[in-house]
Amino acid sequence: MTAQTRVTRPRLVVVGGGLAGLTAALVAADSGVDVVLLEARPRLGGATASFDRKGLWVDTGQHVFMRCCTAYRGFLNRLGVEHQTTLQERLDVPVLLGDRLGTHARLRRTKARLPAPLHLAPALLGYKALAPAQRVTAALAAFQLGRLDQRSPAVDGRSFGDWLTAHRQGPTATETLWELLTVATLNVPAGEASLGLAAKVVRTGLLERADAADIGWADVPLQQLHGEAAAKALADAGADVRTNVKVRSITRTDAGYEVAIASGAGRSDSAVLTADAVVLAVPPPAAAELLPPGAHPDPAGLTELGTSPIVNIHMIFDRKVIDGPFLAVTGSPIQWIFDRTGASGLSGTGMAPPGSQYVALSQSAAEPWIDRPAGELGDEFVAEMRRILPAARDAKLVEVFVTRERTATFRQAPGSLALRPGAATALPGFALAGAWTDTGWPATMEGAVRSGLAAARETLASVGVNAREPGTVSGDVTWPRLGTTPTRSDVQPTSPPVPAQPTLAVKAATAPGSETATDPGASTGTSSASTPTTNSVGSNPA
Repeated sequence: MTAQTRVTRPRLVVVGGGLAGLTAALVAADSGVDVVLLEARPRLGGATASFDRKGLWVDTGQHVFMRCCTAYRGFLNRLGVEHQTTLQERLDVPVLLGDRLGTHARLRRTKARLPAPLHLAPALLGYKALAPAQRVTAALAAFQLGRLDQRSPAVDGRSFGDWLTAHRQGPTATETLWELLTVATLNVPAGEASLGLAAKVVRTGLLERADAADIGWADVPLQQLHGEAAAKALADAGADVRTNVKVRSITRTDAGYEVAIASGAGRSDSAVLTADAVVLAVPPPAAAELLPPGAHPDPAGLTELGTSPIVNIHMIFDRKVIDGPFLAVTGSPIQWIFDRTGASGLSGTGMAPPGSQYVALSQSAAEPWIDRPAGELGDEFVAEMRRILPAARDAKLVEVFVTRERTATFRQAPGSLALRPGAATALPGFALAGAWTDTGWPATMEGAVRSGLAAARETLASVGVNAREPGTVSGDVTWPRLGTTPTRSDVQPTSPPVPAQPTLAVKAATAPGSETATDPGASTGTSSASTPTTNSVGSNPA
């Protein structure tokens, strides 16, 4: 080595602290790269975070996963928090038929050890929400759906609802079975959903492996499971994590990239970071604004992906109104009910008597509710809870409030596949990440983590780091094994790096009737695709 040659570690800047950005940053830091993670909000976690409401931990959305979500489960394992989740031993979804009061059904995986996809037959043939003849045609439709090529433009360009109608799936089967599975994952009704993505949900979740659809959920607030755990893991790996930092621009240079940032009170402190590679893990509108020239042929076209909202109605009753961790509902405006009593820390808040229960109603495809006043929504859904649940009729309502995620996911509509870019761009060392990119998955936590893995591989390869590939057995993706610390010569920073700031894991405090603590410009520099707004409705006098 000559006196003029200096050995230094390549630097990767990751813009966005959601699951995609956290994944890319962790993989790079584990590979020995100098990582700087920038997040505009005061906390990490993106759309899968929590805020503190009068001592009650409220998740920004009700997020579950399945056993087939191997990349996401690998992410949890890397963070050392998998033990803070529960995963069913076998798929078991209790379903309340709201249009047939007192009637319950169950989607449950058989104990018999049948090979996939035959394992699905007992579950569908025993599903009492459908008449016997409907169960048979539904089973046949499921197997036909699993044979579709989701990447075919003809398949992706067709609506799931049209396909169901053509395959003898009437309104009852569509609502009580197919939309039960797909509205929560695709965030649009069957008639407006991509057939290709619906086929992906059914094939991977129900057909390829007998245990693939077993459901998992967090036993702690999502902020603890994701943001806080990732902040610690990144700090331990030597990464520089900066929250409350707005990214103003990303510029391609001869030596790599320059990332202009603003931080401090009122974003008054400006600086420029130099980087050898960049992962841009923000929602499509923010990505379109930050893409350097030449990275994407049509940056403005990213906004054509659109958005779909989710609304959550949160209720605290003075007694238990549902049994089990969740309950699916059909024949009712209510879709899914989740028991969040333990994870929220309700018992320690003093806001409800002992034995109270906190339930969250997750309403996907929420266009009918997203702009309605919180008071109206609270009254309507409390009345519906009391209509369909006998235990809720005599229970006293302690409190009800509403949170809204206006841009919870991209719109997973027919033709959306052609609008979803891959991780690689036309610029070396510049990659995109986010559940909206072309992962082959819907906009889920699994898709977000897979996008981060892909973006990390792209950028690390561009700086000469040989990151080990994740495992890919039977479609599974596992977390990459730790590699050795790379070195690369002749990497000279073009300007002094900005001094490191401490890693932060800040609680997003939210006062009733206000938005969560976030910068008005937080859409740039954060991978969250949502800005949850909390509206307090108050106690029901009845």
